[in-house]
Amino acid sequence: MAKPDFYEILGVARNASEAELKKAYRRLAMKYHPDRNPGDKPSEEKFKEAKEAYEVLTDARKRAAYDQFGHAGVDPGAAAGAGGAGFGANASFSDVFGEVFGDIFGGARQGGGARAHRGADLRYNLELSLEDAVRGSTVKIRVPTHVACKTCGGSGAKKGTSPTTCSTCGGHGQVRMQQGFFSLQQTCPRCRGSGTVITDPCPTCHGEGRSEEQKTLSVKIPAGVDTGDRIRLAGEGEVGQMGGPPGDLYVQISVLDHALFVRDGSDLYCEVPIDLTTAALGGELDVPTLDGRVKLKIPPETQTGKVFRMRGKGVQSVRGGATGDLLCKVAVETPVNLTSKQKDLLREFDQSVRSAGGKHSPRTTTWLDGVKKFFDDMKP
Repeated sequence: MAKPDFYEILGVARNASEAELKKAYRRLAMKYHPDRNPGDKPSEEKFKEAKEAYEVLTDARKRAAYDQFGHAGVDPGAAAGAGGAGFGANASFSDVFGEVFGDIFGGARQGGGARAHRGADLRYNLELSLEDAVRGSTVKIRVPTHVACKTCGGSGAKKGTSPTTCSTCGGHGQVRMQQGFFSLQQTCPRCRGSGTVITDPCPTCHGEGRSEEQKTLSVKIPAGVDTGDRIRLAGEGEVGQMGGPPGDLYVQISVLDHALFVRDGSDLYCEVPIDLTTAALGGELDVPTLDGRVKLKIPPETQTGKVFRMRGKGVQSVRGGATGDLLCKVAVETPVNLTSKQKDLLREFDQSVRSAGGKHSPRTTTWLDGVKKFFDDMKP
């Protein structure tokens, strides 16, 4: 009896991708695996057919031979997965789950030997002045980090020796435990997942394979950064374990408070005190900006709290866009440390203003009228 076509068994097109093959096999394995259908011979046969088809079609060399010569071009022994490779005919359901579904949970199951681990990411909190944040700068930072031990080259073993294969897990880094329906894998308690054991540790790093050092880095700060921004320095984190890649360093920006300005996004805010005479008669003031002094024209009869907007005198964000504005909030300052003569002049001025019936202080007059009405309304 002719064997059925592998593509038909999996229900895929002849140009199906590996992802499509995996998806098709996953569906059939969940349906026909013997662990889910105990004693059901037809289901067991369908599972074996799906397994064989999947193993052949996911091997580039075997698939090419099958496409050209059919079943005659495929070595039956190879398809069966000698020596425990691939999915054996009596593989447990948890084996299929680990091999086919492993990518969902962070990658397929690894083979024997020590496992490489990516180094940890590091964070460095960097405080900047407002000027440096707005204009950009280059700063040097010192970062404590782990680097590969120079004595043992990162192996963790004493010079002239090497780590030995863990006898508990056989170098796999994991041990298998049967719990009911599933066969579970756990990190080996002896080697802690490394697959190797160091019997004669390096005296410098005490078997860690890493040592702590301080390294100096030059960090380029782009113009316009703000509090909460961070700069990623790839590969400047801690060194990986067992030959794994290093982590990254993240420089977290915090902008210090400024004596004159408060930043809000791309805009700057500044409080400008003015004297009573300038507020009443108008005038010009020198106002500071991050680029130097500019003239601010104060119109007559300016009230405290008035905000003047100076276009383009703010900050250009590191993310681009238009430059922000400088907003100057006026605060009228009451004269202090007056002489007797100055006080007499102010009293004379006050009498002159009051005799005008409140037309020089419209807001005060309106407020007092509101207060009077409030108390009048409270009377029974």
